[in-house]
Amino acid sequence: MIAILDYRAGNLTSVERALNFLGFPCRITHSHDEIRDADRIIFPGVGAAGKSMADLRELGLDELLRERRSSGIPILGICVGMQVLFDHSEENDTVCLGILPGAVRRFPNDLTDTKGERLKIPHMGWNSVAFDKAHPVFADVREGNEFYFVHAYFPDPRDSDHIVGRTLYGIRFASAVAHDSLVAVQFHPEKSGPPGLRILANFCRWDGRVSR
Repeated sequence: MIAILDYRAGNLTSVERALNFLGFPCRITHSHDEIRDADRIIFPGVGAAGKSMADLRELGLDELLRERRSSGIPILGICVGMQVLFDHSEENDTVCLGILPGAVRRFPNDLTDTKGERLKIPHMGWNSVAFDKAHPVFADVREGNEFYFVHAYFPDPRDSDHIVGRTLYGIRFASAVAHDSLVAVQFHPEKSGPPGLRILANFCRWDGRVSR
Protein backbone atom coordinates (compact mmCIF):
# COMPACT_ATOMS: atom_id res chain seq x y z
CA MET A 1 0.00 0.00 0.00
CA ILE A 2 1.15 3.52 -0.85
CA ALA A 3 0.48 6.15 1.82
CA ILE A 4 -0.51 9.59 0.55
CA LEU A 5 0.45 11.86 3.43
CA ASP A 6 -2.51 13.84 4.77
CA TYR A 7 -1.32 16.99 6.52
CA ARG A 8 -4.15 19.32 5.41
CA ALA A 9 -2.10 20.54 2.44
CA GLY A 10 -4.64 19.84 -0.29
CA ASN A 11 -4.31 18.19 -3.69
CA LEU A 12 -4.49 14.75 -2.10
CA THR A 13 -7.47 13.43 -4.07
CA SER A 14 -5.77 14.29 -7.39
CA VAL A 15 -2.87 12.05 -6.44
CA GLU A 16 -5.25 9.35 -5.21
CA ARG A 17 -7.20 9.43 -8.49
CA ALA A 18 -3.99 9.16 -10.50
CA LEU A 19 -2.79 6.13 -8.54
CA ASN A 20 -6.21 4.48 -8.75
CA PHE A 21 -6.15 5.00 -12.52
CA LEU A 22 -2.71 3.36 -12.65
CA GLY A 23 -3.93 0.45 -10.52
CA PHE A 24 -1.76 1.00 -7.44
CA PRO A 25 -3.45 0.57 -4.03
CA CYS A 26 -3.16 3.73 -1.95
CA ARG A 27 -4.65 5.48 1.04
CA ILE A 28 -4.83 9.12 2.10
CA THR A 29 -3.80 9.00 5.74
CA HIS A 30 -2.18 10.74 8.68
CA SER A 31 -2.20 7.56 10.79
CA HIS A 32 1.32 6.85 12.02
CA ASP A 33 0.65 3.10 12.03
CA GLU A 34 -0.59 3.10 8.43
CA ILE A 35 2.31 5.24 7.28
CA ARG A 36 4.81 2.92 8.98
CA ASP A 37 3.15 -0.08 7.32
CA ALA A 38 3.16 1.50 3.86
CA ASP A 39 5.54 0.31 1.13
CA ARG A 40 5.99 3.85 -0.18
CA ILE A 41 5.04 7.39 0.80
CA ILE A 42 3.86 10.22 -1.45
CA PHE A 43 4.21 13.62 0.15
CA PRO A 44 2.15 16.10 -1.93
CA GLY A 45 1.17 19.63 -1.09
CA VAL A 46 -0.12 23.01 -2.17
CA GLY A 47 -0.17 26.19 -0.13
CA ALA A 48 2.34 27.97 2.08
CA ALA A 49 5.45 26.52 3.67
CA GLY A 50 4.72 28.02 7.10
CA LYS A 51 1.30 26.43 7.47
CA SER A 52 2.53 23.15 5.98
CA MET A 53 5.28 22.87 8.57
CA ALA A 54 2.94 23.88 11.40
CA ASP A 55 0.48 21.16 10.40
CA LEU A 56 3.22 18.55 9.99
CA ARG A 57 4.49 19.31 13.51
CA GLU A 58 1.00 19.33 15.03
CA LEU A 59 0.30 15.88 13.55
CA GLY A 60 3.74 14.54 14.47
CA LEU A 61 4.43 13.83 10.81
CA ASP A 62 7.67 15.80 10.71
CA GLU A 63 9.50 13.30 12.92
CA LEU A 64 7.71 10.38 11.26
CA LEU A 65 8.91 11.49 7.83
CA ARG A 66 12.48 11.71 9.10
CA GLU A 67 12.08 8.24 10.62
CA ARG A 68 10.72 6.69 7.43
CA ARG A 69 13.38 8.46 5.39
CA SER A 70 16.08 6.93 7.60
CA SER A 71 14.52 3.49 7.08
CA GLY A 72 15.09 3.71 3.32
CA ILE A 73 11.44 3.56 2.25
CA PRO A 74 10.82 5.25 -1.13
CA ILE A 75 9.38 8.75 -0.67
CA LEU A 76 8.12 11.12 -3.38
CA GLY A 77 7.71 14.83 -2.56
CA ILE A 78 5.51 17.00 -4.78
CA CYS A 79 5.44 20.83 -4.95
CA VAL A 80 5.30 22.13 -1.35
CA GLY A 81 6.07 18.55 -0.31
CA MET A 82 9.37 19.02 -2.13
CA GLN A 83 10.10 22.48 -0.75
CA VAL A 84 9.72 21.66 2.94
CA LEU A 85 12.25 18.83 2.61
CA PHE A 86 14.98 21.48 2.64
CA ASP A 87 16.44 23.39 5.59
CA HIS A 88 14.63 26.70 5.19
CA SER A 89 12.09 28.48 3.02
CA GLU A 90 11.92 32.23 2.43
CA GLU A 91 8.14 31.80 2.38
CA ASN A 92 7.01 32.81 5.90
CA ASP A 93 10.71 32.57 6.96
CA THR A 94 10.06 28.89 7.68
CA VAL A 95 12.38 26.36 9.30
CA CYS A 96 11.67 23.20 7.32
CA LEU A 97 12.40 19.49 7.72
CA GLY A 98 16.12 19.63 6.97
CA ILE A 99 16.09 16.27 5.20
CA LEU A 100 17.93 17.78 2.23
CA PRO A 101 20.51 20.57 2.57
CA GLY A 102 19.52 23.81 0.92
CA ALA A 103 16.96 26.60 0.88
CA VAL A 104 13.79 27.59 -0.94
CA ARG A 105 13.80 31.05 -2.49
CA ARG A 106 11.23 33.36 -4.06
CA PHE A 107 11.43 34.13 -7.74
CA PRO A 108 12.82 37.67 -8.25
CA ASN A 109 10.20 40.32 -8.96
CA ASP A 110 12.09 41.46 -12.06
CA LEU A 111 12.14 38.01 -13.66
CA THR A 112 12.26 38.20 -17.48
CA ASP A 113 12.28 35.73 -20.36
CA THR A 114 14.92 35.42 -23.09
CA LYS A 115 13.28 38.34 -24.96
CA GLY A 116 13.45 40.60 -21.92
CA GLU A 117 9.71 40.48 -21.28
CA ARG A 118 8.50 40.41 -17.69
CA LEU A 119 7.44 36.99 -16.41
CA LYS A 120 4.50 36.52 -14.08
CA ILE A 121 4.90 35.22 -10.56
CA PRO A 122 3.79 32.64 -9.63
CA HIS A 123 5.18 30.43 -12.35
CA MET A 124 1.95 28.80 -13.48
CA GLY A 125 1.36 26.46 -16.38
CA TRP A 126 3.26 24.02 -18.56
CA ASN A 127 7.04 23.90 -18.76
CA SER A 128 9.70 21.36 -19.66
CA VAL A 129 12.28 19.66 -17.44
CA ALA A 130 15.80 18.90 -18.59
CA PHE A 131 16.78 15.72 -16.76
CA ASP A 132 20.52 15.94 -16.17
CA LYS A 133 20.95 12.46 -14.70
CA ALA A 134 19.41 9.04 -15.23
CA HIS A 135 17.10 7.90 -12.43
CA PRO A 136 14.58 5.02 -12.27
CA VAL A 137 11.69 7.34 -11.38
CA PHE A 138 12.25 9.41 -14.54
CA ALA A 139 12.93 6.49 -16.89
CA ASP A 140 11.28 6.77 -20.32
CA VAL A 141 10.36 10.44 -19.84
CA ARG A 142 11.09 12.02 -23.21
CA GLU A 143 13.02 15.21 -23.75
CA GLY A 144 10.53 17.97 -24.44
CA ASN A 145 7.76 16.52 -22.28
CA GLU A 146 6.05 19.28 -20.32
CA PHE A 147 4.74 19.25 -16.76
CA TYR A 148 2.32 21.44 -14.83
CA PHE A 149 3.81 23.98 -12.40
CA VAL A 150 2.21 26.34 -9.86
CA HIS A 151 4.71 28.03 -7.53
CA ALA A 152 6.26 31.35 -6.53
CA TYR A 153 9.20 29.77 -4.69
CA PHE A 154 11.84 27.40 -6.00
CA PRO A 155 14.31 24.95 -4.42
CA ASP A 156 17.99 25.84 -4.24
CA PRO A 157 19.81 22.64 -3.15
CA ARG A 158 23.17 23.08 -1.48
CA ASP A 159 24.44 19.84 -2.98
CA SER A 160 24.31 19.94 -6.78
CA ASP A 161 24.63 16.13 -6.85
CA HIS A 162 21.03 15.98 -5.61
CA ILE A 163 19.71 17.78 -8.70
CA VAL A 164 18.25 15.44 -11.30
CA GLY A 165 16.24 17.89 -13.42
CA ARG A 166 16.16 21.64 -14.08
CA THR A 167 13.57 24.02 -15.54
CA LEU A 168 14.01 27.44 -17.12
CA TYR A 169 11.70 30.22 -16.00
CA GLY A 170 13.74 33.40 -16.19
CA ILE A 171 16.33 31.53 -14.18
CA ARG A 172 17.25 27.86 -14.30
CA PHE A 173 16.11 26.16 -11.09
CA ALA A 174 16.09 22.63 -9.68
CA SER A 175 12.71 21.09 -10.52
CA ALA A 176 13.59 17.48 -9.66
CA VAL A 177 15.92 16.17 -6.95
CA ALA A 178 16.87 12.74 -5.70
CA HIS A 179 19.00 11.28 -2.92
CA ASP A 180 19.02 7.59 -2.04
CA SER A 181 15.36 6.51 -1.63
CA LEU A 182 14.01 10.07 -1.73
CA VAL A 183 12.77 11.79 -4.90
CA ALA A 184 10.97 15.13 -5.18
CA VAL A 185 9.58 17.31 -7.94
CA GLN A 186 8.45 20.93 -8.04
CA PHE A 187 5.80 20.23 -10.70
CA HIS A 188 2.58 18.22 -10.30
CA PRO A 189 2.93 14.81 -11.99
CA GLU A 190 -0.68 13.97 -11.11
CA LYS A 191 -1.81 16.93 -13.27
CA SER A 192 0.69 16.48 -16.08
CA GLY A 193 -0.96 13.93 -18.34
CA PRO A 194 0.85 10.83 -19.64
CA PRO A 195 4.41 11.97 -18.76
CA GLY A 196 3.35 12.69 -15.18
CA LEU A 197 1.55 9.36 -14.90
CA ARG A 198 4.69 7.65 -16.16
CA ILE A 199 6.68 9.24 -13.33
CA LEU A 200 4.09 8.16 -10.77
CA ALA A 201 4.02 4.61 -12.14
CA ASN A 202 7.84 4.46 -12.10
CA PHE A 203 7.85 5.60 -8.48
CA CYS A 204 5.20 3.06 -7.47
CA ARG A 205 7.37 0.25 -8.88
CA TRP A 206 10.69 1.60 -7.63
CA ASP A 207 12.46 -0.24 -4.83
CA GLY A 208 14.34 2.85 -3.66
CA ARG A 209 17.68 1.77 -5.09
CA VAL A 210 19.77 3.73 -7.58
CA SER A 211 22.59 2.19 -9.61
CA ARG A 212 25.93 3.84 -9.11
